[in-house]
Amino acid sequence: MARRKTIPGVDPAYLEKQKLMLLRRNRCVLLFNDGEMAAIEEYCTRFKVHSKSALFREAIMTKVLSELEENHPTLF
Repeated sequence: MARRKTIPGVDPAYLEKQKLMLLRRNRCVLLFNDGEMAAIEEYCTRFKVHSKSALFREAIMTKVLSELEENHPTLF
């Protein structure tokens, strides 16, 4: 049986809570036309991307977070 890695000085309950917060429970489906899919395949081949889901997640979240940062509510 493998031993769990522990970080000295960090509460294991805290680490478990953080791990649970990062679980992906929500599904979102994307549909692409043939041209878009060909471009994605070319990109993945050229830049040796092995996980398309990670690529999509990173691209989407980068856009979403940058838009939220640019359009944050102001008081004045």
